[in-house]
Amino acid sequence: MTPQNRQQITFGSLDDKIKVENPVRFVDAFVEHLELEKLKFIVPDFKTEGRPQFESKLFLKIYLYGYLNGLRSSRKLEQECLRNTELQWLCSSLAPNYQGIADFRKENSAALQSTFKLFVLFL
Repeated sequence: MTPQNRQQITFGSLDDKIKVENPVRFVDAFVEHLELEKLKFIVPDFKTEGRPQFESKLFLKIYLYGYLNGLRSSRKLEQECLRNTELQWLCSSLAPNYQGIADFRKENSAALQSTFKLFVLFL
């Protein structure tokens, strides 16, 4: 195989793969500046035993990403967390299961609706 025919293999971080102008960076910054308690989200207390919980901000980021990209199903959002580079970056490579994603939606439906409205107004 000649040097011209070889594919160049490059390694890098997820951050290198997400351009500065990518909307996923906006979603991350938007959620990080929200005070979820004031928006009436249920923010669980973290337990010291058992399986670790995911933060509510993580689920909100997933839902806003899904909102922007037409993904409504919690099962599809779970799949995207595992395969989509943008969601991997947004979730810091964490991938909650579909049941956790669906439970967050069920427990925070009113807060999600008001946050989606706020998100659209901000855009």
